[in-house]
Amino acid sequence: MKIVADATEEKVETIISMLKDKGILIISSGTEMLVEEKAVIVIGHIIHSDLRDTIGMIDATGFAEVVELKASMPAVDKPSSTYLVIRAKSEEHMRKALDVLREVSEKKGLLVVEPIQDQIAEELGWE
Repeated sequence: MKIVADATEEKVETIISMLKDKGILIISSGTEMLVEEKAVIVIGHIIHSDLRDTIGMIDATGFAEVVELKASMPAVDKPSSTYLVIRAKSEEHMRKALDVLREVSEKKGLLVVEPIQDQIAEELGWE
């Protein structure tokens, strides 16, 4: 479903916040669009290698953000697996965000499995 609304600039942030609080996905506001979404799995000692830093590097781009995270940690000395959903403003921005994730993961010795198709994620119980 698509809804188009016209509002003063002062009211836009309030409206967007209210809709997001209700779980409604906002695809665009004015010229800003968040339309590309990909799921990836990161495997390794991601928790010990500062998960916050890894997510922060993507979020800091200004054109992409991690919008969902699910982690499995079998034991302290065992590798973890983390399911991340990344949302970006465009396909090109998504490619750049995934490049950031790959670069950070390589430095930290993590494996990135990408992209995870929605149906596979659903079968694994991650949707």
